[in-house]
Amino acid sequence: MPFTASDIIKLILAFILPPLGVFLETGCGTDLVVNVVLTILGWFPGILHACWVIFRN
Repeated sequence: MPFTASDIIKLILAFILPPLGVFLETGCGTDLVVNVVLTILGWFPGILHACWVIFRN
């Protein structure tokens, strides 16, 4: 499955601020809340979750 330009931008934003990448992919919801909590607990878990959400959708 090829990536679109928006997917690449979301991945770049996910590395800078993980909740922003998740918000752009799914909007406000449980994925965003989980990602905010993971980012507060540690930046790296937030990045992993954000990448997983972007690749999943």
